Amino acid sequence: MIIGIGNDIIEIERIKNAITKKGFIERYFTKKEIELFVSRKSNPEIIAGNFTIKEAVSKVFGSGVRGFSLIDIEVLRDSKGKPYVNLYRNAKLLAEQIGIKTLFVSIAHCKDYAVGFAVGEGE
Repeated sequence: MIIGIGNDIIEIERIKNAITKKGFIERYFTKKEIELFVSRKSNPEIIAGNFTIKEAVSKVFGSGVRGFSLIDIEVLRDSKGKPYVNLYRNAKLLAEQIGIKTLFVSIAHCKDYAVGFAVGEGE
């Protein structure tokens, strides 16, 4: 059963500007995400895609970013490049409270924008 859906879009240029500011990456992204970014040459499209998924997942919860931090949502890639999400701390607790067992996510981007889509599924 689908419990929630969410999507987000961001201008890649905004992320290009944000990553030049001290502390932005460390405030919103986990150590493993930062390792992913480094392995992808800190490509702003990858970083923007991850950021959109964090926002999309917060919309799946139906709360926006309340009661947890975006760093509690980790976006990584499997061996084929498919994105997946790990939840930590308060985001994990919130997902459990509302019955989300699985999150499905998808990222797309073009020259100017990155888009993220998320679906939360439960029993």
